[in-house]
Amino acid sequence: MSDYGHDMLFGSFVTPTAQQPQQAVLLAQASEQAGLDLVTFQDHPYQPAFLDTWTLMSYAAARTSRIRLSANVVNLPLRPPAVLARAAASLDLLSDGRVDLAVGAGAFWDAIEAMGGRRLSPGEAVESLEEAIEVIRALWDTDTRGGVRVEGRYHRVVGAKRGPAPAHDIPIWVGALKPRMLRLVGRLADGWLPSLAYLGGVEAIGRGNAVIDEAALAAGRQPADVRRLLNIGPRELEPELLAELALAYGVSAFIVAGDDPRLLQHVGQEVAPEVRELVEAERLGVEPPPTSASSEGSAELPENDRSTRESAVTATPGASHLGVDPTPDPGTRLSAGMPWDESARPSAPEATGTAYTDRGRQVSQHLVDVHDALRAELGKVRDIVDQVVEGARDIGSARSEINRMSLRQNDWTLGGYCQAYCRIVTQHHTLEDEGIFPHLRRSEPSLAPVVDRLVEEHHVIHEVLEGVDRALVELVAHPGDHERLRAAVDLMTDTLLSHFSYEERELLGPLARHGMYAGQL
Repeated sequence: MSDYGHDMLFGSFVTPTAQQPQQAVLLAQASEQAGLDLVTFQDHPYQPAFLDTWTLMSYAAARTSRIRLSANVVNLPLRPPAVLARAAASLDLLSDGRVDLAVGAGAFWDAIEAMGGRRLSPGEAVESLEEAIEVIRALWDTDTRGGVRVEGRYHRVVGAKRGPAPAHDIPIWVGALKPRMLRLVGRLADGWLPSLAYLGGVEAIGRGNAVIDEAALAAGRQPADVRRLLNIGPRELEPELLAELALAYGVSAFIVAGDDPRLLQHVGQEVAPEVRELVEAERLGVEPPPTSASSEGSAELPENDRSTRESAVTATPGASHLGVDPTPDPGTRLSAGMPWDESARPSAPEATGTAYTDRGRQVSQHLVDVHDALRAELGKVRDIVDQVVEGARDIGSARSEINRMSLRQNDWTLGGYCQAYCRIVTQHHTLEDEGIFPHLRRSEPSLAPVVDRLVEEHHVIHEVLEGVDRALVELVAHPGDHERLRAAVDLMTDTLLSHFSYEERELLGPLARHGMYAGQL
């Protein structure tokens, strides 16, 4: 374990939602205003609910002035490396050197293949990534004479002219988990960018560092030539924890997933300065200052996004018991009736004698965490509905124009919040339908009845969410009449809480055994 001495960076991980296209741009601006160094965006070209990430980055670069931008990570199977090299260099020139390039070998192969990409095995994907890096670096290298020639198995460039050269030396960071990819990082990359949720505990960072360092030295490089970055969630935002990850595990860039401007402000204004002070004090051998962000700033974060430092740092040894519990269905129903028969749900066969790994537990816990965050946001939706309804009653018959304007403004605010929540739920279910469920079906065919039922419920939930949208449209036509919206939100609450609990009950074990996508565990 080592501190590689890099300067500390802090960034955001933004969802490129298409339904509200300006939201991602506003979050990029909020990241800059919060003092963050970097804003990153998911890259899923096969996802129709998302904006194209490279188009979004170009637009966001034009709407910001200081912050650096990157995909997290570029889906190379759907982005030819020669074209990607020129796109990155072009945007770097246009943005005055603010582009970084994070790349991945690919995941969700069903969706990639559906978009015309080539399905690759894990080993083939690593070879393809290595060839892609060679192509990209060669096209950026305008100091070398002659055209670029790469006779690869997956990428072939025969005499392409070099250039344009980017405005600065664009770093190439690689998202990687397994040893072969980690060795590639050590040989070729400028940075390692995993997600803590998929690593299975911080000890995996140390193991990954060891593989990267050994490969770097064997290639004639220094371990410090490779920056260590980490995607984290709001629950890891404790300054002492992040400082420990920097000093003991060499992580020098923390990228926080979350689409809440308040969270971005908290990271940039409170967490980042304290982490920098703690790391600098340790490097200089002086007494660190007292911390406050963990006690004051965290009060603004959702309760389910917090965890103790000990639970984030330690990992549980492998055992037969999974040790991750589903969040139970509250059992109460707010609406007149459910749109499905809960008693008809199939159950997965019980797995006996399975030795679950720490990484497997982390994958299962990630699903619970995502659902718990959606449950918490659902509670906020209901609170806002109640507040707006009470406000409408206070306004009374809205005799004056000012009262009418106030009432309509409240309805617009409520509508925006409801639509944002419905969009997030839809995105979550789409990722499951296109990536996670097909992988689980292939890995464990006996899960097919459960997966089929979950997909059916996703379709029903989509109709329920459409009902919320229709109720919002009706609210515009009849301001102050919130009964239809309240009924639609009640039905959404019942279906989502029931569905989340059923999915966790049936899939936590399979996710721990097989991961969320091929090659994860």
